[in-house]
Amino acid sequence: MVLQTWLLYLIAVIGLAFAPGPNGLLALTHGVLYGRSKAIWTIIGGVLGFVAVIALSMFGIGAIIQTSPSALNILKWVGGAYLIWLGIQLWRTPPVNLIISEKAIAEKKRSALFMQGAIAAVSNPKVLLFFGAFLPQFIDPQISLLTQFFVMALTFSVVEFAVEFMLASVSVYIGPWLEKRGQRFNQVCGGLFVVIGIALPLTQ
Repeated sequence: MVLQTWLLYLIAVIGLAFAPGPNGLLALTHGVLYGRSKAIWTIIGGVLGFVAVIALSMFGIGAIIQTSPSALNILKWVGGAYLIWLGIQLWRTPPVNLIISEKAIAEKKRSALFMQGAIAAVSNPKVLLFFGAFLPQFIDPQISLLTQFFVMALTFSVVEFAVEFMLASVSVYIGPWLEKRGQRFNQVCGGLFVVIGIALPLTQ
């Protein structure tokens, strides 16, 4: 992966990590309930779950490219359209509602927290669809797919872990703020996805 492509990928991943989603909300909730020392297990589970989804998406895309090399361009345009649609949906999403249930409070084991994070990452079908749309924008068919997977997965893991850890650490303060001003935050993130969806197919 060339440096320019990696930098574009890094910027996009940072925007993705900050966009509201089940795992970010889980990190916030568990940060409030258990503190960051325990919430870190939720975050690790989620990150590993995302890596599994990235692997499934990338190698599935790789199989399609081997069958039809021109399919990558089609995937990029279809993926760009999906990212634009996703951005519009995110723009319309209401502010996050940080609800803490008694069941969640009772579930304190690290293994349980880890599984909650992993299941939240892999059980959402939108995640697989998103990576299926997102990753083709950065794949170079001339470079080893395995090498690109390691670079992309490692970059995503580091960024996602850092953002979720930050959310868990400041959850006591940021949770109420998201409930009050989350609509504007969602609009900014949604606008970012629209820009990415328009720009990436045109720049590759």
